[in-house]
Amino acid sequence: MASLAVMTAVEARLAANFTRCAIITPNTTAEPPGDSSAYLTVTYPVSNETQASMGAPGSNAYREEGAFRFVLSVPIRTGLAQWSAWIDELRVLFRGVVFDGVVTWESPPPATRDSDDGTRYELSFAVPYRFYIFA
Repeated sequence: MASLAVMTAVEARLAANFTRCAIITPNTTAEPPGDSSAYLTVTYPVSNETQASMGAPGSNAYREEGAFRFVLSVPIRTGLAQWSAWIDELRVLFRGVVFDGVVTWESPPPATRDSDDGTRYELSFAVPYRFYIFA
């Protein structure tokens, strides 16, 4: 899981720039909408930290690298045009940018699948990131 600073930065950028649907973040009380409307989930499936400098204690740099993942859950059998456009907006929002110390690179096209309960279709992609911690 990403550090708190990374999660805060990602979620702030997302909330400020993507208002098309409900956004669900890890371990919150937010739940998917009760109707069939679309919603977006953000998770932080992988991260790692390595020491990037050698110095006096308290003056070292640590490099956190990982990925955050978006899953857009949409009503089944509603086509892909609208949802692909939403995914492309997200990909542009997080592709090759620097925000609050978080550096991102590519935002690959989404993987797709039917949800486990068969009532939704899911489009997902992950964005690799780097973040430096100085301590």
